[in-house]
Amino acid sequence: MDYISILAKVIIFISIINVWFFRFNKKTMYRGGDASSMKEEFAAYGLSESTMYFIGALKVLSALGLIVSIWAPMLTLPSAGLMAILMVGAILMHVKIKDSLKQSMPAAIFLLLSLFIISQSYMV
Repeated sequence: MDYISILAKVIIFISIINVWFFRFNKKTMYRGGDASSMKEEFAAYGLSESTMYFIGALKVLSALGLIVSIWAPMLTLPSAGLMAILMVGAILMHVKIKDSLKQSMPAAIFLLLSLFIISQSYMV
């Protein structure tokens, strides 16, 4: 497997785990609106707390799938595909509430990394 593809998977995995487990209740410059926690961010998007946990579970599951796909390549497409879909949704939420480009940047980067991983999986 290409080392750049592995690096992309690791970057997404570490970032998603960091956001959803370690920075969940912390303010960051990338939070939507003026939110200082994940709950406030999802509220700014007009989404419920249960939706937040569902989306979070999907993101963590996708990130886990990406890291495991280093050794089990059959997980690459479903994991990267799900992550790409989730990142499109994240970008749309940032656009919906007129966030700055800076606030949308992580989602855009993860979308590009996911699309890169998908494209690389077809070259094997």
